[in-house]
Amino acid sequence: MKLLLDQNLSFRLVDKLSEDFPGTKQIRSLGLDNSSDREIWEFAKNNNFTILTFDADFYDFSVVWGHPPKIVWLRTGNMTSIQIQKMLIKHRVRLKDFAEEEQIACLELYE
Repeated sequence: MKLLLDQNLSFRLVDKLSEDFPGTKQIRSLGLDNSSDREIWEFAKNNNFTILTFDADFYDFSVVWGHPPKIVWLRTGNMTSIQIQKMLIKHRVRLKDFAEEEQIACLELYE
């Protein structure tokens, strides 16, 4: 499962998540930081990424257009990068199961 971290998630998470989520990228490193949410959506879809976001817009897209890409919607409020890393590692099996599930487009994570 490759995660595409949206602009509100630190690029520092990429290295911290690389062992559990190989291929993870942050949108700035791909030159997508000035792209619209729709352009990010299309990039994720065309490149087999799961979008990791705090943004409800991606959930709305999944309701209208389905998937791919899949969305992991963090519903946590403010957290440090370390807290986000720990939460994702804690839920890695659940996230990988979600990636393989064909019917569900969006997974909401709460802490």
